[in-house]
Amino acid sequence: MGSLNDIGVAAGINILSALGFLLAFALLRIQPINDRVYFPRWYLKGTRSSPRGTRAGFSKFVNADMSTYLRFLNWMPAALQMPEPELIEHAGLDSAVYVRIYLLGLKIFVPIAVLAFIVLVPVNWTSGTLENEKTLNYDEIDKLSISNLGKGSKRFWAHIVMAYVFTFWTFYVLYHEYKVVTTMRLRFLANQNRRPDQFTVLVRNVPPDPDETVSEHVEHFFAVNHRDHYLSHQIVYNANALASLVEKKKGLQNWLVYYENQHARSPAKKPTVKTGLWGLWGQRVDAIEYYKSAIEELCKQEDEERQKVMSDPNSIMPAAFVSFKSQWGAAVCAQTQQTSNPTVWLTEWAPEPRDVYWPNLAIPFVELSVRRLIMAVAVFFLTFFFMIPIAFVQSLANVDDLERVLPFLKPIIERNSLKSVIQGFLPGIALKIFLILLPIILMTMSKIEGHISISGLDRTTASKYFMFIFVNVFLGSVITGTAFQQLDTFIHQPANKIPETVGESIPMKATFFITYVMVDGWAGVAAEVLRLKPLVMFHIKNAFLVRTEQDREQAMDPGSLDFGTTEPRIQLYFLLGLVYAVVTPILLPFIIVFFSLAYLVFRHQIINVYSQQYESGALFWPDVQRRLVAALIVSQILLLGLLSTQEAEKSTVALLPLPVLTIWFHYVCKGRFEPAFIKFPLQEAMVKDTLERANDPTLNLREYLKDAYVHPVFQKNDMYELVAMDEEEKNPLVATRRQARMNTPVDSKFNSSSGTNEGEFSRMRPA
Repeated sequence: MGSLNDIGVAAGINILSALGFLLAFALLRIQPINDRVYFPRWYLKGTRSSPRGTRAGFSKFVNADMSTYLRFLNWMPAALQMPEPELIEHAGLDSAVYVRIYLLGLKIFVPIAVLAFIVLVPVNWTSGTLENEKTLNYDEIDKLSISNLGKGSKRFWAHIVMAYVFTFWTFYVLYHEYKVVTTMRLRFLANQNRRPDQFTVLVRNVPPDPDETVSEHVEHFFAVNHRDHYLSHQIVYNANALASLVEKKKGLQNWLVYYENQHARSPAKKPTVKTGLWGLWGQRVDAIEYYKSAIEELCKQEDEERQKVMSDPNSIMPAAFVSFKSQWGAAVCAQTQQTSNPTVWLTEWAPEPRDVYWPNLAIPFVELSVRRLIMAVAVFFLTFFFMIPIAFVQSLANVDDLERVLPFLKPIIERNSLKSVIQGFLPGIALKIFLILLPIILMTMSKIEGHISISGLDRTTASKYFMFIFVNVFLGSVITGTAFQQLDTFIHQPANKIPETVGESIPMKATFFITYVMVDGWAGVAAEVLRLKPLVMFHIKNAFLVRTEQDREQAMDPGSLDFGTTEPRIQLYFLLGLVYAVVTPILLPFIIVFFSLAYLVFRHQIINVYSQQYESGALFWPDVQRRLVAALIVSQILLLGLLSTQEAEKSTVALLPLPVLTIWFHYVCKGRFEPAFIKFPLQEAMVKDTLERANDPTLNLREYLKDAYVHPVFQKNDMYELVAMDEEEKNPLVATRRQARMNTPVDSKFNSSSGTNEGEFSRMRPA
């Protein structure tokens, strides 16, 4: 384990970094020129106007009111003042529940830290085992950990008792939090304003029919099998090529605006551009005319592609968004099996329109299983590949290994100041850099798997990311670091001694994880509130692309809570806290500082900055709970392994019930609360329908839903002719082009799974 000096150097660097970021933020946020960067949420809501409009001259850009500089830290109490119900109304349930994860960390670890420092730290400190072992090299910080207890010591019973206390306290907090979040979700759904997804179901794997188009087949099936509740439907088109053209045109339009603005500033000089790749080579031409011509040509391609999509039957996917006259009807359809064949007419709740990930709706349903199998294999190999840089990073944490591999660096490394930086700071920052690209790779894998909602992509990416962090950052850091430090021991000792070496490595890696918490947690969270990248990008866009107030609003980048990336990182801190609470309690204060700072920062960001892409009603919470329970089980198993190396057999047996109790606790919570996140109660749906009819008896639901699920690349009027609307309330017969087959001499191959059943035949008499 590293020395107090190493930890002190790392703490000093990261405290100064965090304070620097927070101070820079506090000063930048009060400048009028940055107002849209640090308060975009309020601009999007229309409740804030630019302070530059009421100022003149230099004060338009720089805040000249000195009194505001004296109150530059008032953002901290302001972030905590908004009550939770108001926060839900302002930012949505997803955001409000997300910040509760940080609060959950404080609820778990503050009492655990107090107990650990009252009971375990004195037990460890007064043991004196390390002082009596003259051949061991150790630091003062090692005396605070379980490493200071001798083999077979009776003092291990204190750690076992505390392991039970910490586990039961975590049970209590997790159960209570799950109950609170479940109540919040049900209340939110009950009080939620009308949304298209409340009445809409996504149906996939529509079976082919030789007599009817997909649209006619969908209308026919639901008009027959949900005749009292079916309202309308929107078929799904493969418009990915069209979407690509639209996106390309947006890029060209941005360049055109840039050069037009440039020409407006210098009318005497016409801007030019090279026509080659990235504008690096090729013929030099007039930039404005070049981009106008390119956009005109692209518009033609876009119109041709749009007509092709609308007229080509191959562009129609075997899927549709089906809307119902009531939420009760939608709930019944979404939560039941439609036919005796469970592989066709698959229904699920439709994501809200802004949550739909349109490119994946074009993926044939039969491909999904193959895609997910391939991605599972790819994730496995990605995890294995990343062990190589992780191993290199961990080798940096040991100066002796570094000097052995690179002996010419020994005179430089041996300098006290540089040695402390290498051991206390460099491993954490290097690991952070390795992990920057990882979320992009995992999100791409999730997209390839075929998930049809952005929220689903985030949750799937979070699962992959957590597994990666667990294997590489946690287990990889412990095991790989041990291999570098104990290589000679591994080679020369018997095989049955290897578990002892691995078990002892857990407290040995505490210093590394302390530095990682400070680098990623303290400085990383403080950098989040500064928003350096959006700040720079806003001013670049403002300088070159903005001509109107609407342009300036579009230049804002409020961002959103990146659940797929941030939540697994939070789970790593939960894992570290639970693992080291009994082993090395000195880690807990660093984790508590992280949760406190992150709660403050992200509450501020949710109130003033972020604009969420979707609202899932805290659908991610069961995943959070599962990962917390998994972290608890891992901590118990690792403690079992550690004690098994300390000749404390009776103590080890006493810990065996803990994982069993934790698994039992998981299933209790799963059965009690998880159904609220999977199904929508029919009773609640009926209540909402009754209130809807009472509050708005004249609502034209068909008009409200008719373009809710039209692909964004289509103009509204493009699709109306293709939207099949049922007129069942005017005509009791269901129109069909299918030939009557009642007198066929052999069994028809079209059974109920393809939408034809006995009830249909009775309504399809030929005219």
